[in-house]
Amino acid sequence: MMNFKHYLTLAILFILTFSMIGCSNNPVSNNQNSNEVVIYTSLDQIYSEPIIKEFEEKTGIKVKAVYDTEATKTVGLVNRLIAEKNNPQADVFWNSEVGRTIVLKNKGILTPYQSDNAKSIPEYFKDKAGYWTGFATRSRVLIYNTNLIDESEVPTTHQEILDPKWKGKVVMADPLFGSTATEFAAFFSSLGAEKTKSYARKLKENGVVLVDGNSVVRDKVGAGEYPIGFTDTDDANSGIENGLPIKMFFLNQEEGQRGTFVMPNTVAMIKNGPNPANARKLMDYLLSPEVELKLAKGPSMQIPLHQGIESEGTLSIDDIKAMPVDFEAIGNKLEQSSRFLQELFHQ
Repeated sequence: MMNFKHYLTLAILFILTFSMIGCSNNPVSNNQNSNEVVIYTSLDQIYSEPIIKEFEEKTGIKVKAVYDTEATKTVGLVNRLIAEKNNPQADVFWNSEVGRTIVLKNKGILTPYQSDNAKSIPEYFKDKAGYWTGFATRSRVLIYNTNLIDESEVPTTHQEILDPKWKGKVVMADPLFGSTATEFAAFFSSLGAEKTKSYARKLKENGVVLVDGNSVVRDKVGAGEYPIGFTDTDDANSGIENGLPIKMFFLNQEEGQRGTFVMPNTVAMIKNGPNPANARKLMDYLLSPEVELKLAKGPSMQIPLHQGIESEGTLSIDDIKAMPVDFEAIGNKLEQSSRFLQELFHQ
């Protein structure tokens, strides 16, 4: 059954999102002449806030930023944007993944904008009609505690993680939220529903432990509570830089294997947002090679998508064997995937 904590979290999300529509003390201004822009972002505040502050310094435009929480990653802000559809409070949505950006597109909450700064980003990472643009990608990885196991023992595929020797020893973020949810939707769209459901059931049977977010996975593996766990490259790298005894491993990289799931950040413009001109300026800045390089060289170690960006010590998209996916299909499979995972893990 869904535990009390998850009921409470979801209840609070819906109460907050719906109660803030039309609320007189809402800090967001609809003044078209104000020199401001409102952004909702699910990228960890520690990584996104410095970028936003630099935009303010360069342009003089005041940015009102709303950040997401780790436990309800992406879902909280997406619910808020859906609730505000008829009275938009945000101008820009900077999502740390892609699936729920497409959900917003399908619900008519986004409006097209194609920035000139995105011309050198491959078309594969952009919506054809300009409803969203991908940049600064991350990859799903397996991390392991170097004090507990040797590199030679680390599973190299998702299938090897189902070995009984890992029973109760694998930790994963709740698959209803964030990049874990998006990865399962990618499995649904690429591998098919039956194969994905079978894999998820076997994960549960093998005692996978669910926690509130990828950073919690990192911390628990780093503390030695579990030998291995699923997370993203940004959380893994920040743990490594902070001295945790962990290393990251890209799954399914050998010939004939499908590769690992790679997901871009996405940025999109909100339809009928209060500050459209400043929204375009902020999107132009976020999609610049300058910002991608900052995110790549920072602790989040985002992977640049602009062609020609190379910097020592940064990952390249060409260094990773990525699982072929259709991003639109991922967005369309999120509801089906989440419904199944809800029933499997929380009922």
